Amino acid sequence: MSENTLAIGIDFGGTSVKAGVVRGAEIIDLAPPIATQDFEGPDQLIQVMARAVEDLRSRHEGIAAIGIGLPGFVDFKRGVVTNLTNVRGWIEIPLKEIFQSITGLPVTLDNDANCMAFAEYKLGAAKSYEHVICVALGTGVGGGVIADGKMIRGAKFGAGEIGQTSIDYQGRRGHYGNLGALEDYIGNQEISRDALRTYKAAGVFKDLEDCTPAALAIAAKHGDTIAIEHWNLVGRMLATAMMNACWLLNPEALVIGGGVARAGNLLFDPFREHLLSQLSGPFRDELAILPAAFGHEAGTIGAAALALDEAGFVNLT
Repeated sequence: MSENTLAIGIDFGGTSVKAGVVRGAEIIDLAPPIATQDFEGPDQLIQVMARAVEDLRSRHEGIAAIGIGLPGFVDFKRGVVTNLTNVRGWIEIPLKEIFQSITGLPVTLDNDANCMAFAEYKLGAAKSYEHVICVALGTGVGGGVIADGKMIRGAKFGAGEIGQTSIDYQGRRGHYGNLGALEDYIGNQEISRDALRTYKAAGVFKDLEDCTPAALAIAAKHGDTIAIEHWNLVGRMLATAMMNACWLLNPEALVIGGGVARAGNLLFDPFREHLLSQLSGPFRDELAILPAAFGHEAGTIGAAALALDEAGFVNLT
């Protein structure tokens, strides 16, 4: 099949499930989003997802495969959802088998950050590289690792969780008992809360909505020195985690995406400066630091591309 082969990508989020028909790097049709939290458990939601898929198939001939990206732990080989973050009842669900039975198509499941990484590696910012670390900065911090042109998933398919790596061995205690986890400092809610405290300490009183990453970016661009310094701090903290990842994996490219990355140079400039100052030649020279090519569409595009790749329908490179 050619690069025009169609697949359906499903981006399963804690808020909504989005399904779309994908051709290469383009989403050509989208089903209406499904509100994840409207369902008590997986059974009814799976049926609604399946109806959305069938609706898309009725409008597009030649759908070859289905990919699903999920926010949690997925057994990639078995196609089983082990546990989802902030979604009730999704424990040990054989979603691949269920969806293949319903649709008759090959189905691939993976962590949503891996789908984002696969999209950027195959079709996006990092498509000319073979050694890549992708980071998604949002409510949490997710990541995916490509080495020698292959996705690294680990013994239990949990590799790439850069957000759970520590930037302070005496730091904040995370959900899993880990101290100083990056996610507990630069998740979007943590950025907002810390900025609010900094403003208060400086005698400036703001509401929490005035301290979202988007609001802080606007304030910094208008010369707000506290907002500027807070973005410097976020960049330095991200650089600390990625410095460790670079020494461990020696990537050619780092791809940074997600909502927090929309701050652009407010984030990227301090991140780049602080990161490169901590690496030696073989780890620093020619290291590409790249904004993600795909925004909120990355999960859908990556899930579809991964499904085609796993099913052997098309080589997208």
